[in-house]
Amino acid sequence: MNIYVDFDDCLCETARYFSLLVRKLYNIDVPYEKIRYFNLQKSFSLTEEEYDHLMIEGHKPEVLLSYEETPGAVKTLNSWLDKGYDVKIITGRPVSTFDVSREWLNQHGLDRLPLYSLNKYGRDNFLKGSTFNLQLDDYYKMHFDYAVEDSPHAFKFFDHLPALKVLVFDRPWNQDCTFPNQNYIRCHGWQAIDAEF
Repeated sequence: MNIYVDFDDCLCETARYFSLLVRKLYNIDVPYEKIRYFNLQKSFSLTEEEYDHLMIEGHKPEVLLSYEETPGAVKTLNSWLDKGYDVKIITGRPVSTFDVSREWLNQHGLDRLPLYSLNKYGRDNFLKGSTFNLQLDDYYKMHFDYAVEDSPHAFKFFDHLPALKVLVFDRPWNQDCTFPNQNYIRCHGWQAIDAEF
């Protein structure tokens, strides 16, 4: 069993932190439950400059390490590893955050999981030849049976796998999206995700 798992808002509560951060920085009050777009610049009605500053603040190492685990993520992933499943974390985070992201996984008991950076959203530069940075050609050579993802913008990365079951982590910003096919299943948390196996 080969499984793709996204990092932010699947393993940890990233958007909840950004909702608090944008209030602190700009006095903009958009509760987590009201975040309607994966694009936080749009959700928070920020200028380019404000958005860039928000991203810098939200990706500082000490901040990334402070993100809370999504309830049930660690327990579920470790149970999958114990069953012999091949689980890979495929993140759209910038490559510059790899080390601290790796540290977060290790601190939360997920040291057995491989972590890869994939430029899902066109906002990163690739480090050619690294062991953790996936270029699209390399990613498309990988096979997955299941994927756990919250972002509708990432669904296009599954088009090459017609039999893939995509377990869509239920979040406010994916409520109105139309799923590409019947293989996409909305799941309300890790217990529901695990039940699909």
